[in-house]
Amino acid sequence: MNKNIVIALAADHAGFELKEYIRKYLDSLNYTYIDFGTHSTESMDYPDVIHPLCLAIQKQKADVGIIFCGSGNGVNMTANKHQGIRSALCWIPEIAKLAREHNNANVIALPARFINEFTAKHIVDAFLSSEFEGGRHQRRVDKIESCI
Repeated sequence: MNKNIVIALAADHAGFELKEYIRKYLDSLNYTYIDFGTHSTESMDYPDVIHPLCLAIQKQKADVGIIFCGSGNGVNMTANKHQGIRSALCWIPEIAKLAREHNNANVIALPARFINEFTAKHIVDAFLSSEFEGGRHQRRVDKIESCI
């Protein structure tokens, strides 16, 4: 795992507690991160934290992102509206590993209502310890970007 990367974190109210668990886990591993919020379980709109997180990655203030909401879908859909963001909804470690290796995912979305802390930790480990394989996958990743 490359400890020199900067990780961006963001969650809505449903993902807040899992974000806090992962934030503390990253602290224990001495990772640097930027926490975009939310900072409580009070109801809020996830785009308000996901858009700033994606902009930070686009502006190279962060290298990768980990985002959280109840299902993972809303935050994932929002993140993928940004050019250069390749967010993958991950519910098991193998999905995170393949998303990184084959799709060059730079963000993972975790469904807080459907996974436990143990699984979340292993998903994060798989994501952070994997590298994009390039090769035949690069051609496909190049085709992801919008035609606009």
